[in-house]
Amino acid sequence: MTIFDKAIAFEQRKHTFKTTSERIESSREVKDLILSLNKIYKKDKDPEIMDLMKRLTVIKQKIEKRLKGRP
Repeated sequence: MTIFDKAIAFEQRKHTFKTTSERIESSREVKDLILSLNKIYKKDKDPEIMDLMKRLTVIKQKIEKRLKGRP
């Protein structure tokens, strides 16, 4: 399974996390996917990779917002 397949599978996965540990795991997973896609993007400069990274970043921000909670 390539990085692209993993990223698309993560994006299409249902994001209802019951526990904090599930949120932390998914946040770390999406961070690793974004960083590895970024390495590929630096070489290829493919706009599709950038679009995928942007969509994953939005998901990551939602997860982290939920982790931090309300002040």
